[in-house]
Amino acid sequence: MTSLKPWSALQLGEAIPELVLPPVTRLNLALYCGSSGDHNPLHVDTDFVRTTGLPDVIAHGMLSMAWLGRLLTNWVPQTAIREYNVRFAAMTQIGEVITCKGEVTDKFEHAGERRVRLSLTTANADGQVKLAGEAVIALA
Repeated sequence: MTSLKPWSALQLGEAIPELVLPPVTRLNLALYCGSSGDHNPLHVDTDFVRTTGLPDVIAHGMLSMAWLGRLLTNWVPQTAIREYNVRFAAMTQIGEVITCKGEVTDKFEHAGERRVRLSLTTANADGQVKLAGEAVIALA
C-alpha cells in the first residue's frame, strides 16, 4: 500500500498511484480460468475464437475488474472500499499492456465517514479504455 494523504488534503481531479501491468499472456488467462472456474472458450480456445471472427482469445472482463481492485487495495485497505462498480467498454487482447488509473471526482461525508468517489479506468498503451467504473472509499 502506498502512503495515503488524509481526506482533507485530497483534491478533486487528483490521481491515485496508477498500476501498470505486464503484457497480458495466455498463462494469465489460464491461471484466471483455473481460479475463477470461467472456462469460456473465448478466453482459452484459439480455434473457437477464430470462428467468431476474433483474431485470438481475449482476457476475462472480471480479470480486468480484479486489476482495478488491486489498484484500489494498493492505495487503501480493502476494508475502506464502500462501493465498487464497472462497465465493460472493450476487449482486452493478448499482449496488451494495461494501465489502471483512478481519479478523485467527489469528496463527501456519509454515516460519519469522510469518503471520496473515484473514477476508474483500465486502458491499453494506445489509451483505449477497456473498463470504466467508480469506487467510493472511506478515509480518515
